[in-house]
Amino acid sequence: MLDARNHQGKFGEDYVRALASAAGLLVYQHDLDQDGVDLGFRLPGRSTGVASPCIEAQIKSWSRGEIKHGVSEWYFNGLNEAQFNRIAGDDFTVPRFLFLVRVPPDNVDYVEFTTEGMLLRHLAYYCSLRLESPIEHPDKKRKRPVRIPVANVLTTRSLLNLVRSVELIARSTA
Repeated sequence: MLDARNHQGKFGEDYVRALASAAGLLVYQHDLDQDGVDLGFRLPGRSTGVASPCIEAQIKSWSRGEIKHGVSEWYFNGLNEAQFNRIAGDDFTVPRFLFLVRVPPDNVDYVEFTTEGMLLRHLAYYCSLRLESPIEHPDKKRKRPVRIPVANVLTTRSLLNLVRSVELIARSTA
């Protein structure tokens, strides 16, 4: 059995894989995680003139997040500066995102089965750090907090829209 940290991280990645599968996207993974990318997502074919648009994501799982009344953002402090730099900035060929999967503290609550089907808990969120500047001298021992809008729920539709936004960017720069 996996230790709690790896179990939580694997569930987070598998949660996102399930969304991508439901959205009809291809999921890819590099053979080594040397570049800050956990998973990539590709829309096969030419849907609006751009061939096989894709995005990449660093996926983090989190069991401690709480929303305070009136607050519209998650305050995530789980990236060190080196991890932040691997997804921050606008100079990536393939757009990069942070996907944050909120999970229950106890792994027995990750899924629930009913007569209607299976429920995965809790929700995933996304944010782009494209407009953030990378840290000049990153330190793996220092944390870099990130604010993630609560409205940015990762769903099959929002994941497809993120991938399709690559098509819009490509057409606007052509």
